[in-house]
Amino acid sequence: MRYQNTIGFIIFAISVGVSLLSGYFWYVGVLPAWALIVINAFFYGVLHELEHDLIHDMYFKTKPIVHHFMLLIIWLLRPLTLNPWFRKTLHLHHHRFSGTLHDVEERGVSNGEKWGLKRLMLLADLVVGNLFRVHSLFSDIKKEVKNGNLKFETAKKIKLYGVFGLIPLTILSHVVLYVFFLDNILDFFSTQFHSGIAFPSWIKDVMNWCNPITYIVLLPNLLRQFSLHFITSNLHYFGDVEKGNVLEQTQILTVWWTYPFQVFCFFFGWTHAIHHFVVNESFYVRHLARKHAWKVMRENGVRFNDLGTFRRANRFNEAH
Repeated sequence: MRYQNTIGFIIFAISVGVSLLSGYFWYVGVLPAWALIVINAFFYGVLHELEHDLIHDMYFKTKPIVHHFMLLIIWLLRPLTLNPWFRKTLHLHHHRFSGTLHDVEERGVSNGEKWGLKRLMLLADLVVGNLFRVHSLFSDIKKEVKNGNLKFETAKKIKLYGVFGLIPLTILSHVVLYVFFLDNILDFFSTQFHSGIAFPSWIKDVMNWCNPITYIVLLPNLLRQFSLHFITSNLHYFGDVEKGNVLEQTQILTVWWTYPFQVFCFFFGWTHAIHHFVVNESFYVRHLARKHAWKVMRENGVRFNDLGTFRRANRFNEAH
């Protein structure tokens, strides 16, 4: 812990450096697009863990310029996510009220919803996905205020931060991805079926200019974000969690078929539950000590690979 700042910055520099270098090699034709996406998705997963540690003030707490510089660069390389300065409020709220109706952070990534095609398709999408969720979420928050489970001021703040955290970078980045996929679909139909339907030339010019950003940053983050949201939304319990009972908030998720997703969120399912018990521990320390932590957690009733959560829409208990 004496070298925590240095270690954190080295991990930051390596992750940023490798992602930009991979982008350069792709741009000059040395690296295929699929390899670029896989490599950068992995290192953006590492940067997500660093951002999470920064939100908990684990690096450069007494040197705000460095602290905020790291947050800014990580956000620019992960623009599909919420503004980290807004996310900090939502994340600290998540720790205080994990698994409750007003746990905005987890509900924003589909926690508590029944599994189906809609949840699967919108799992990584914070813009359209949250448009589908916002009515039920805001209604539940209103009920929680009425029932005395949440202060009105806190409710107002988390709703505003959840919305304004998407403006402008997150929304703009999603729009670029939407246009990218739609453009490729239209080109496919035009080539295969001579449909003649295509975007205007000026949109294609803009998309050509955006191509490096799309391949180097956005597509890897789409893979990373889908993987993270799949893991985090199913290791957190929702809806019937006893307030403040950390034993009911999370599980350890290590089952073999989650491995492809775990790779792109730095094995979040293996270690995030540890974080709920020891909040001020850096992500790499959690990994180093995970087997010792698992032993203690198992002895005290923390669940491991509770796959019933998929059937129960992430409830801790079976429905009665």
